[in-house]
Amino acid sequence: MVCGHGTRDPKGVAEFAHLVEKIRTHFATHEDWPTEHGYLEFARPVLRDGLNALRAQGVTRILAVPAMLLNAGHAKNDIPSVLNLWAQENPDVKVEYGRALGLTASMLRAASNRIADTRAAEADNGHDLPPAQTLLVTVGRGASDPDANGDIAKMNRLLQEAFGFGWALPAYSGVTFPLVEPALQHAVRLGFAKVLVFPYFLFTGRLIERIYQHTDRVAAENPAIRFVKVPYLNDQDAVVETFVERIYELLNGSPEMNCQLCKYRTALPAFEDEKGLPQVSHHHHVEGVGTDGDNTHQHTHSHTDSHEQAHGHGHEQAHKQVNEQSHEQAHKHGQEHNHSHNHSHDHSHDHSHSHSDHHPYPHADHPLGPKTLH
Repeated sequence: MVCGHGTRDPKGVAEFAHLVEKIRTHFATHEDWPTEHGYLEFARPVLRDGLNALRAQGVTRILAVPAMLLNAGHAKNDIPSVLNLWAQENPDVKVEYGRALGLTASMLRAASNRIADTRAAEADNGHDLPPAQTLLVTVGRGASDPDANGDIAKMNRLLQEAFGFGWALPAYSGVTFPLVEPALQHAVRLGFAKVLVFPYFLFTGRLIERIYQHTDRVAAENPAIRFVKVPYLNDQDAVVETFVERIYELLNGSPEMNCQLCKYRTALPAFEDEKGLPQVSHHHHVEGVGTDGDNTHQHTHSHTDSHEQAHGHGHEQAHKQVNEQSHEQAHKHGQEHNHSHNHSHDHSHDHSHSHSDHHPYPHADHPLGPKTLH
């Protein structure tokens, strides 16, 4: 059971139905599960219609997933209240509720795809600019829940890291701040030649139209800056993949470690070559320094030597091991869950330490970047 919000826009309703059809096809092929959907408001079928349709097909267990990008009021309160009431009225059917799509590698990939395609189209039309001369504005729905608003800011930052944009700002279509137009007006003052406006939404609707209208207004007032409207997410395969993950979670359970976006475990955009790196501490050169009053300890060994002395397993295996431990133990950083990695910079403190490996940060040469790390 795919639980949507609903929109008055017929195109948005059609896009949602098309996504549900992709999910239905997946489970018809793999599990032979009937799949229905419904909306909280503005469109039909409503949630109760979808639930009743499943019950009429003889279903006795319903896996309900919210078609929400983030965990805010609709996912946390509105949809569960409808499901709970229906379950009380239909005690012969077990209803299990999943979680919103959230920030995952697959959703980051879906967002990255939209931006990459837009940049490619810009290049084809003769408007290519280096990422460092471009500012990204990621626009979320906006909620009274700061957790969801914070996730938009995090997605915005992840996309900036992936592409190396000169600057990135989060904005919101309503409820919270900054709203779209004030955010774009602020972006203008930062002096970038191009501004990408990316609505982090699943489907079209009135809010998408308003976001683009705000963009057009600010663009008309600032003709020297190129404003580019990035398409929303829609029903990309990566989005469908995330829905499928959420549904199987209800069957199999899911570890609650905050590692879904760990660059050592998942091939994140721009950081793909760091997946599975050996779990090696890079603090060995200052181990114990400062505790005995002698801060002149010199180290000249190479990082290759430390690799040979380090654990013989990669970070992926480390995650598998800590998954068997408690959540509290797994996140004692520096112990079981040590996010260590290669470095290629020369440390400038009271020791010499050279590395031959490449710098682990893909945008180390960013004009506003960490020059002190070179």
